[in-house]
Amino acid sequence: MSSLPRGNFSAPVQGAIVDQQALIHTRFAGAQLRATPKRRHFAKQSGSHASPVKGRGLAFHHVREYQGGDEIRHIDWRVTARTAKAHTKIFEEEKERPVVLCLDQRNSMFFGSRHCFKSVLACHVAATLAWAGLDNNDRVGGLVFTDNQHREVRPRRSHRAVLNFIHTAASYNQQLADTSASGDELIDAPQSLAKAFEELRRITRPGSTVYVVSDFNGFEQDAERQLHLIARHNDVIAIAIQDPLEDNLPSAGMYSVSNGRERLQLMVNPALRQQFHERREQSQLRLKASLRRAGIHHISLATDAPFFDTLQRGMMGK
Repeated sequence: MSSLPRGNFSAPVQGAIVDQQALIHTRFAGAQLRATPKRRHFAKQSGSHASPVKGRGLAFHHVREYQGGDEIRHIDWRVTARTAKAHTKIFEEEKERPVVLCLDQRNSMFFGSRHCFKSVLACHVAATLAWAGLDNNDRVGGLVFTDNQHREVRPRRSHRAVLNFIHTAASYNQQLADTSASGDELIDAPQSLAKAFEELRRITRPGSTVYVVSDFNGFEQDAERQLHLIARHNDVIAIAIQDPLEDNLPSAGMYSVSNGRERLQLMVNPALRQQFHERREQSQLRLKASLRRAGIHHISLATDAPFFDTLQRGMMGK
């Protein structure tokens, strides 16, 4: 089962299967996570985040000369007296920024060579972001998906919404383990990713902050198009979950490999290691270039390292 000691954010996540209580305990990490908005937001409902829309909000923005139609009660009499011209106060209206989490629990995520599986790390990251959103007084919800199904969690501003998302994540993670153990046939991952992003686009309202926590396996034309469309009206942060073995094959030798149903012997030699590394590098460069074109912020997290500090630096744009 997965674990992350309470209050210990410097330890890597452990385990092949998610422990729901461990996800609940990520609220301690979420309470310390801070993020900075990357662009302007346009959600219509009132909330706790400052937006560029000027109105009768809580935060004073600036003073300018009085214009026809301005409310008299907002006149700044001190500036008016000093300049001999009528000036009015302009306020910055606060707007809501719903948090929408898109959590990948496909078969490609059920893999790990070090401390934990990618699917487990993704659940911990998504749970931490959910608690952080609630701590910021945002509505929190999202989408959890596998290769052949998905479940929507309607965004709400409540502990129940976060717990519902966590329960869904843990349930799908357990199903992922059960499916792999039973040897069920795998589904085409690229089609699944595009379909998941299409569903994500359907449930996401303009002005939201969207976190996509995935290994982005199968991020091809259709999936790319859907994610770019979401990014037109929302802040999208792509959190790529990786494992060291995906970047570099082990040293030369004979290895036994399995997909859960079949087992074969793989001979690793220097030429294969180099080819594997180059293909992986090209794939990652294409992903980053695609995200950059759409203005999507990219954060990379690995299964062999603690995630909190890296996530925090990435959220702050460092």
